[in-house]
Amino acid sequence: MDKIRDLIIIGAGPAGLSASIYASRYGIKHSVLGSVLGGQISETHEIDNYPGMENMTGFDFSQKWGNHVRKYGVEIVSTAVDSIMKKNELFILALANGETMKSRAILLATGTKRRKLAIAGEKHLLGMGVSYCATCDGFFYKNKIVGVIGGGDSAASAALYLSNLCQKVYLIYRGPELKAEPYWTQKIKNSDNVEIILNTNVVEILGEEKLQKVELDREYSKSCGLKLDGLFIEAGSEPNIEYASGINLKTNEKGYIEINKDCTTSVMGAWAAGDITDGSDGFQQVITAAAEGAIAVRSIFRWLKK
Repeated sequence: MDKIRDLIIIGAGPAGLSASIYASRYGIKHSVLGSVLGGQISETHEIDNYPGMENMTGFDFSQKWGNHVRKYGVEIVSTAVDSIMKKNELFILALANGETMKSRAILLATGTKRRKLAIAGEKHLLGMGVSYCATCDGFFYKNKIVGVIGGGDSAASAALYLSNLCQKVYLIYRGPELKAEPYWTQKIKNSDNVEIILNTNVVEILGEEKLQKVELDREYSKSCGLKLDGLFIEAGSEPNIEYASGINLKTNEKGYIEINKDCTTSVMGAWAAGDITDGSDGFQQVITAAAEGAIAVRSIFRWLKK
């Protein structure tokens, strides 16, 4: 992979795939790098807020977008990027598969990664009752009792997905009311086996060989504990940009990449789009990620022409 590309798109989620489609239509020779086709959206059990794609699973949604990209002959390389450096106006990418790629321009579209809670027992019981993906692991808890930590859209969606599999689902949130869209909130309220526990934190996850219960910071039961077979953590996300530390991109106080209206960053030749940025008023949705990907590529096209 010694040839120099005009553009490398890092990330195969909505922002990256949208950018690739537009890059193909602009005639920009490029490659797409991404360890998971669709990114986190591939794990979503239902998408019903993207125009024209109703009641679709995240996996199917991702496959459709991937097929659209491949229609133009673009290869999606299934690998992550370990590091980036800039030398003589070229970006040099060290890939997780051991290879190196060079490009004149790069578009960072790696989105976010799941936030860990860093509470006692979380790391020890990962894979033994603790999970960060309901659609990946929910089936293993069929007819069992589970908990979901979080109050946003992802937590509500996970709770509803699990309610179709599990005997009982507890949705545990630290705030006084859920932050999820009214659509999700109403569906939860209409569910017979989802119970919402508000103003509550999980302070410890207990179990030896597998999860047995969680300790809460308020009196929910006589023992202050809640017996569970599984616990799904949906406590928000944080930008996935550690691999780009070598090019010193300017970020905001929360670590998101600062972009201009054309998705340019503080580094010449580097653009960013999607949930990884401070754009779109912080509204992290598939439709805004896709829009930023398209906007970025138009800017890249103009820059490459110069």
